[in-house]
Amino acid sequence: MARVASNPVGFHRFRPCFQTPPLPRYVKPSIHFPNHHRRFPTVSCQQTPSTTEKSVVEPGSGPPEFPNKNTNRQVAVVSTLAALALFLSARLDFGVSLKDLSVAALPYEEALSNGKPTVVEFYADWCEVCRELAPDVYKVEQKYKGRVNFVMLNVDNTKWEQELDEFGVEGIPHFAFLDKAGNEEGNVVGRLPEKYLLENVDALARGEASIPHARVVGQFSSAEARKVHQVSDARSHG
Repeated sequence: MARVASNPVGFHRFRPCFQTPPLPRYVKPSIHFPNHHRRFPTVSCQQTPSTTEKSVVEPGSGPPEFPNKNTNRQVAVVSTLAALALFLSARLDFGVSLKDLSVAALPYEEALSNGKPTVVEFYADWCEVCRELAPDVYKVEQKYKGRVNFVMLNVDNTKWEQELDEFGVEGIPHFAFLDKAGNEEGNVVGRLPEKYLLENVDALARGEASIPHARVVGQFSSAEARKVHQVSDARSHG
């Protein structure tokens, strides 16, 4: 076997045989961009047409028209008139007075002889409640006109002293409800809802044997405050 020569210094150290490859040198890129200027779209403002030009707008193709001050004023006037007309129609009888009712009333003697039921109202011109209820009485009269007699007797007239005693009038307004034969079926005295008078008159008009409100008393004026006077006209029921 061959003998390895001895190295007095020692074994040679191991040297790696790998070498780092040299880094590549920086190479300037050879990419070339075309030398073109970027163009942006041009925006031009449209000039306002001159005032001498006339634009033609076809019907229905233009913008909606908004109401002007005159239109708003007209609408307000129409609305006001409509509200006033509604109010007047609801209160058409507001101006009805006791005198109007008295003039339109049927004479007492005639009412007792025509074979119809009768409503007799005892009243006075100074009676505040009587004046207040006049519009309600008028409306009921108009509804049952021709089927029921309506009589007005003024308590200040001495002509009706006997009737005052007969019907026991102590307060006014006093409404006495008589059937076709002149017999009293009941009475309503003073300030009461309109339906009391309306329902009683309706029962008379239909020939009912009784009325729904036969003895009802509300706020009234005392008949003792009468201002007695004599009326010469025999047919006068005032």
